[in-house]
Amino acid sequence: MWEFISKGGPIMGLIILCSIMAFAVFIERMWYLRNAKIDTSKFMQEISNKVKSNKVMEAVDMCNTTRGPIARILKSGVMKYDKPRADIKEAIEDAGIHETPLLEKNLGVLATIAHIAPLLGLLGTVVGMLKAFQVIEVKATSMVPVNPGDLAGGIWEALITTVAGLSVAIPTYVAYNYLVSRVDNFVVVMEKSATELVNLLSDQRGV
Repeated sequence: MWEFISKGGPIMGLIILCSIMAFAVFIERMWYLRNAKIDTSKFMQEISNKVKSNKVMEAVDMCNTTRGPIARILKSGVMKYDKPRADIKEAIEDAGIHETPLLEKNLGVLATIAHIAPLLGLLGTVVGMLKAFQVIEVKATSMVPVNPGDLAGGIWEALITTVAGLSVAIPTYVAYNYLVSRVDNFVVVMEKSATELVNLLSDQRGV
């Protein structure tokens, strides 16, 4: 394994660093989204029952003890239960503005790695080919015949970095799209829950 890495030259170190960063970001995001997920239908039903029973503070306490962005967004709406519909909606939207970036945190890092990893591989390819041509130039200047073994090192480095760059970029791009899909679904659920709460509070007050 070490021989494989060392043959790839210095560019190989950058590609490996990219793979480690991508893996760390993916694990962190998966962990965050897993902890943020709740049974939204059940939670909304419980909040609805509390609000309809005029137990608003109990609904707030339930939001405080429930993890995840959905609970925090709904809490901002429940806290405005005695305000007009526009104020409730504005409070929920403000909370959503703060929560969405938390869901999307570090996704840009994955996108960047997915784009630069093949470029690093290409850079390694160019560097490797330059070394191969340098060998040809030196041999030609010295009037020494060039044999395949003389070129093998540069070509090997060129091929290794290309393969490594693509091997990092492809799974990183797949991981990025998967996480974006998860976040988009989360946002849809948040918006649906927020709309349900606004309608619930408005109906409760007859607004």
